[in-house]
Amino acid sequence: MQEQSERPRAILVGVDFGLPHFDAELAELGLLAQTAGLEPVARITCKRKAPDPALFVGSGKAEEIALLAEQHGADEILFDQALSPAQQRNLERALQRAVNDRTMLILEIFAQRARSHEGKLQVELARLQYLSTRLVRRWSHLERQAGGIGMRGGPGETQIELDRRMIGDAIKRTRTQLEKVKRQRSTQRRQRQRTGTFTVSLVGYTNAGKSTLFNALVKARAYAADQLFATLDTTTRQLYLAQLGRSISISDTVGFIRDLPHGLVEAFEATLQEAVDADLLLHVVDASSPEWVEQIGEVQQVLEEIGADSIPQLLVFNKLDAVPAERLPAQLSDTYEINHQQVPRLYLSASTGDNLDALRDYMAEAARAKWESARAPAAADDEPDVRFD
Repeated sequence: MQEQSERPRAILVGVDFGLPHFDAELAELGLLAQTAGLEPVARITCKRKAPDPALFVGSGKAEEIALLAEQHGADEILFDQALSPAQQRNLERALQRAVNDRTMLILEIFAQRARSHEGKLQVELARLQYLSTRLVRRWSHLERQAGGIGMRGGPGETQIELDRRMIGDAIKRTRTQLEKVKRQRSTQRRQRQRTGTFTVSLVGYTNAGKSTLFNALVKARAYAADQLFATLDTTTRQLYLAQLGRSISISDTVGFIRDLPHGLVEAFEATLQEAVDADLLLHVVDASSPEWVEQIGEVQQVLEEIGADSIPQLLVFNKLDAVPAERLPAQLSDTYEINHQQVPRLYLSASTGDNLDALRDYMAEAARAKWESARAPAAADDEPDVRFD
């Protein structure tokens, strides 16, 4: 890993448009920047009623950012909101530095972290979709190029048109490969359904401790670290529950985050399908985070997007060992309201093992209830047809 001083230096920029989730400290953007290998050296925020069409922050604030970047020797400017291609191009011209937004930063992290063939395909698709809207910025310096024999564009086709077609072809190829992966996953899910396997999926905000909890339950070695998007690839294992006398299937999925680019949600559809087809979602929450209420809301939004919001949930308030004494719960099991419904909640610590047995008991009871309800209609069908004439 590079030393901190060797990392590219970045200025963090946030604009408050009056939305409730505005991060005035730019803390999450700073974590994203560090995760991507950048060193945040300064932060600057401002308030606006609406984005400036040309420079997002307006010309006056752009000059202030340029001065700050000069003072700190910054290599890059990072915005906490999504920029349009034109705004990004204009800002780079005005600031004379690389300018990226939250979406590109998340894509960069995903590209660094993807390990499996499927994960790499999903990230590549999202990256290509993002870049396809920014070709005007990347290729505006090139002259028109004459077409040649065999070129579909004919004479005078611009480089941007050529590149747009190449990216379009790459998107099609990647989609085709992902469809193959999706079919393979679908076959695996059907096999689990035929055997009556009870399936559990871990979902939650990034860095809530999903992988740590997964490892604690199944004694696996899924990568877990105190950082954003420590793992991207879905890992599925069998978990034997002594309370049940048999095993269930449990999957660890990619973490969610505020303003998760829609292209990533679409690209990760194959992975997130594990959550859609689960019998139970363990919605893991960082109980020590002061933003846990907002983080629950962000996760619920993504679950709605992928059609998993109606699946039974258990809220797992993790990191109990890191909760300040004044915020410790009076009891380790209660309910919490989500979308006007009371959802069961359990407090535990995956790192210390506190209250993990209660989680195993809950999963065993949920699996038992499902299997009993599945047997009930079958038993009713087997009853003799008695008639009284």
